[in-house]
Amino acid sequence: MSLSNHLSDSTKITLKGLLVCVLIMLMLIPGCFVADLVTERQQRQTEVIHEISGKWANAQTVTGPVLMLPYRHTINHKDGTTTSETKMAYILPDDLKINGNIVPKEKKRSLYNVKLYHADVQLSGKFKKLPLSTLRINPESVMWEDAKLVINVQDVRGIDEQVVLNWNGAKQEMEAGVPVNKVFTEGISTPVSINATDQYSFSVGLSVRGSEQLFFSPLGKTTETDIQAKWKDPSFDGKFLPTTSDIGDDKFTAHWKILPLAHQYPQYWKDNSQDLTKSAYGVRLIQSVNDYTQTDRSVKYSLLFVALTFGFFFFLEILQKKRIHPIQYLLVGIALTIFYTLLLSISEYAGFSIAYLIAATATILLIGLYVRSIFNSTKTAAGFTAVLSSLYGYIYIIIQSEDYALLFGSIGLFGIVATIMHFSKKVTWYGPAKEDVNFDPGTTI
Repeated sequence: MSLSNHLSDSTKITLKGLLVCVLIMLMLIPGCFVADLVTERQQRQTEVIHEISGKWANAQTVTGPVLMLPYRHTINHKDGTTTSETKMAYILPDDLKINGNIVPKEKKRSLYNVKLYHADVQLSGKFKKLPLSTLRINPESVMWEDAKLVINVQDVRGIDEQVVLNWNGAKQEMEAGVPVNKVFTEGISTPVSINATDQYSFSVGLSVRGSEQLFFSPLGKTTETDIQAKWKDPSFDGKFLPTTSDIGDDKFTAHWKILPLAHQYPQYWKDNSQDLTKSAYGVRLIQSVNDYTQTDRSVKYSLLFVALTFGFFFFLEILQKKRIHPIQYLLVGIALTIFYTLLLSISEYAGFSIAYLIAATATILLIGLYVRSIFNSTKTAAGFTAVLSSLYGYIYIIIQSEDYALLFGSIGLFGIVATIMHFSKKVTWYGPAKEDVNFDPGTTI
């Protein structure tokens, strides 16, 4: 006589339930392998993005213009002799207006599309009377012929066209390189004609390439910035958020107005360093959820898929008095896992949404037909297929709803638990009803 004949029906159900739990935990192993595969492909995409961005141009931060004014500093020695050395004064504009128009670009490498951009940036503003008395610099010690206007671009390889400065109505080309100073190590500059009493207006246009982000440093006493782009997923970042912004379906505009008290450096200083980029602000051009991110998020629900599917199998086994072998549970679990490899591989060619539809349809049909063969019932298979389809649809909605994912997930899980509790009421856990005397779900244990 077999062991199952010596066990009560309630004990057999309990043991089968424990075995199903063990099988659910066992299915975590292939789930981990799939998660590692998604991470590997995502890292490959990141490598390609960095490679192409490095050849195109990296993230850009535009800082400037800064007026650099060299002067001779006289040192009096105790023996009555004097020596002089050259030092540098740094003067920021009184008014600065920045206008940027960003045009997205796309480069393709193998399976991967890399988002880049080209930007036309216009800088304009004024330098009022130079604050030489406040800086305690004698105008006669200033080396006026060596004064330069400097603009720092984080990745100068991204400058597309010759930069022309309009200085008080006179146009002149800016050249690569900066004078010896304690603020910038690289950038573009040009000599400017200035004196101690006049004020000067300027405008300069930059045509730059870049990737990921475009930031600016607020160097004016008042800095106003306007950025626009045909990009649907901007992320405003840095030290300051926009004063106003308008994000449409496929474009955005943003406006910043920054006063001098907001940034953390003086408007002019001499002979020391300042980090002018620490107050930078601007926009990151990101894709809110790319295919690998969505696939990775879907893999995180693999345990939920397996647990609910196995649980549904378990209830069907009890309610329909049909024995299901553990191998059959495992085969269904493997089919649920293969869904993620299908999703990952197809999404690299067709995008996440189409890949999800194809992979889910194939998996649902496969498991639905298998359920029909196990229970020999079209009605049972149709019900199982409907439940599995609803689960896949529910998970897709959660993945797509970034802002409401937690809310939808919590409500959905509550509904699932309530449904399970409802069906569990039909199970006689401590012994069969009279009509169930011959039910023996544990013979396959």
